[in-house]
Amino acid sequence: MEPLLCFPAAPPTAITSVLDRAGYPWLGIDKPEAAETEEPEDGWSGAVISSSEDPIGAFLLCRHLRKREVPLAPVMVVVPVDQLGELELREDLFDDLCLEPVNADELGARLAHLFWRTGRGLRPDLLEHGPLVLNLETYQAAVAGKVMDLTYMEYELLRFLAARPGKVFTRETLLSRVWGYEYYGGARTVDVHVRRLRAKLGEEHAHLIQTVRSVGYRFGQTNWTP
Repeated sequence: MEPLLCFPAAPPTAITSVLDRAGYPWLGIDKPEAAETEEPEDGWSGAVISSSEDPIGAFLLCRHLRKREVPLAPVMVVVPVDQLGELELREDLFDDLCLEPVNADELGARLAHLFWRTGRGLRPDLLEHGPLVLNLETYQAAVAGKVMDLTYMEYELLRFLAARPGKVFTRETLLSRVWGYEYYGGARTVDVHVRRLRAKLGEEHAHLIQTVRSVGYRFGQTNWTP
């Protein structure tokens, strides 16, 4: 999935946490011209524009995106309640809006519906287990809305286990299935990576990777609720 264009370059945390948890890749910009200079090779999948910090810049960017040779869509604007008057006669500049302070569930639902309705920027391939979301396209993982800083092999081990919840794997099986048959490291390699993953998941979610004594590891179920 191509990234979403976001404004400003450092969007409000309430917005980025929704995007990260849902697995939408995004790139922030501060100026309209950056929509071209920073545009990925395959283009943008849409835009999420917050007007809370710079309402003038936000609507200038909306206008710029709509005046492109191929207008960008969908465009979601996120505006504070006291800026609703700014939207008058500007309905052609965006496809949907969400009010600040942002309700995470509402913004997530509006984005999913917007992409479905416009048929562009379909939701990426995700693997979800309660608070844990793995984006299989971007090789990113997030827990409770926070993106995890994983190495490639940590991600691959987490993905392998999460794709087979409840199933127990020996260390030797994990070595061959995750690291590959050409890997000559010992079983301690698995233990080290599991320990690092648990630390990065945090104390609250470390139980997602369970130890089965004298056998190996499995991905556990969770009763987590948002």
